[in-house]
Amino acid sequence: MNDIVVASGNKGKVAEIVVALAALPVRVLSLAEVGALAEAEENGQTFEANAVLKATHYSLLTGKPCLADDSGLEVDALGGEPGVYSARYAGEGAGDAACNRKLLAELADVPPEQRSARFRCVLAYVAPEGVLLTAEGSCEGQILFEPRGEGGFGYDPLFYLPSLGKTMAELSVAEKNAVSHRGQALRNMTMKLARYFHENRRD
Repeated sequence: MNDIVVASGNKGKVAEIVVALAALPVRVLSLAEVGALAEAEENGQTFEANAVLKATHYSLLTGKPCLADDSGLEVDALGGEPGVYSARYAGEGAGDAACNRKLLAELADVPPEQRSARFRCVLAYVAPEGVLLTAEGSCEGQILFEPRGEGGFGYDPLFYLPSLGKTMAELSVAEKNAVSHRGQALRNMTMKLARYFHENRRD
């Protein structure tokens, strides 16, 4: 059984990863379960850079393999913003509602046909023996003029999926996992980890 530390304090995200990796010979640990650790500084310019940075940081501190993700929203009319700054778009500690208000203000004069966007997620797995695996996923949609739905978090109430006729915030957890950027990245990472564990198993 292999321990994997998930570099997140978000219980929902950890639970999602536990389900995704259920078929693998792993025990998933949250940061809370491995004790108080210094936070990683997310100063990368890309999602992949931040994910690798976080996974490396916590793997070094715990001596265990670590799985980290970085994800965010890219809006075409804003040149890809907010991107890696998605969580702090309205300032450090501003919260989801403030970030959503800022996004709507920035897009106030942008017509519906020019409000295309995507959620992107990059996962990084780093192990003390020098292993690095990455996987990514993306989900295309468009930004509405006002929020819809009570579920999800972040920009979910504004992110509309034309193929489903719903926002991310209107989907059930199962529906969201089936189409979301993180769900895709997790499925891709699960396949890579399964291959890695199979090739490096100790019989």
